[in-house]
Amino acid sequence: MGRFGSEGGDAVIAQHGHQSDEIRIVARADLGPGLVAELGAWRADGLAVEVLPERGEDAPFLERLSEADVLLHVLNPVTADMMARAPRLKLIQKIGVGVNTIDLEEAVRRGIAVCNMPATNTAAVAEMTIALMLVALRRLTAFDRMARGSTGWHLEAGWEARLGEIAGRTVGLVGAGAVARRVAGVLTAMEADVVYWSRTRQPEFPGRLLDRDELLASSDIVSLHIPLTNETSHILDRHAIARMKPGAILVNTARGGLVEEPALIDALRQKRIAAAALDVLAIEPPDDNHPLLHEDNVIVTPHVAWLTQETWRRSLAIAHENVLRLARGAPLLHRVA
Repeated sequence: MGRFGSEGGDAVIAQHGHQSDEIRIVARADLGPGLVAELGAWRADGLAVEVLPERGEDAPFLERLSEADVLLHVLNPVTADMMARAPRLKLIQKIGVGVNTIDLEEAVRRGIAVCNMPATNTAAVAEMTIALMLVALRRLTAFDRMARGSTGWHLEAGWEARLGEIAGRTVGLVGAGAVARRVAGVLTAMEADVVYWSRTRQPEFPGRLLDRDELLASSDIVSLHIPLTNETSHILDRHAIARMKPGAILVNTARGGLVEEPALIDALRQKRIAAAALDVLAIEPPDDNHPLLHEDNVIVTPHVAWLTQETWRRSLAIAHENVLRLARGAPLLHRVA
């Protein structure tokens, strides 16, 4: 009979139509054939992976989860009820960094390890952050629509007043983690004035530390780079948005819950701030009539800042290593619960 364990102890793998020494893994993710093939190759290490679509029905997923030892988790919430239906589950491996979609208290109560993957998506999210800044400054979505019609090649006078460059602008980064640091380096090379807010000074951060109110009041672009916790929920509330520099742009590639969305909508409609470029919303996916989806000065992408083939390959390498560590009872990488 095969056995595996983590720091919390060993657990026996029972036979349910699999080889007794196989570790059963459910990956709930929308993967292309290349990545599915990579996961299939894990069987050589005694790891049996089944891939189910992220947006698929819950019933087939819950059936597979009931016999799983490991869950590879992307964004769909992992609830206490799901864990109760998975008596064999020993590891929830987050593909990414934020674990706000996992009931950590329940995982701890059940002795289920939770691990994340710091830095695997740093390059992708940093590049998307810069891209969203440029799209908002240069109004690229508007120009794309215009160029496909009959008016785009004959602009009316005054368009230049609506467009801008990163060079010479003050960009305020809320947070000073790996993504913010990488963004700051690129912005500095683009000749922006980079400022940041963090609970602690970061001596080697490429920018000036300001308090939060000063950052909001002085920044032409405000970009969010902090996790969503009880303390940071609505950190950009109505009062904070009111402190933002008139005509500023908000960029959010972190978590939607950091922003009080009704207050943001009001500020956009009243033209107190010029635009918002958002990869994340408070509720995902949003309702079709969500106001942010219908404002001309808002760019929305569907929580894909992290999504590149390079991110996935780095992520699968860490997941593979962690499952092997679980099998031999070794300390897990990046354990958060």
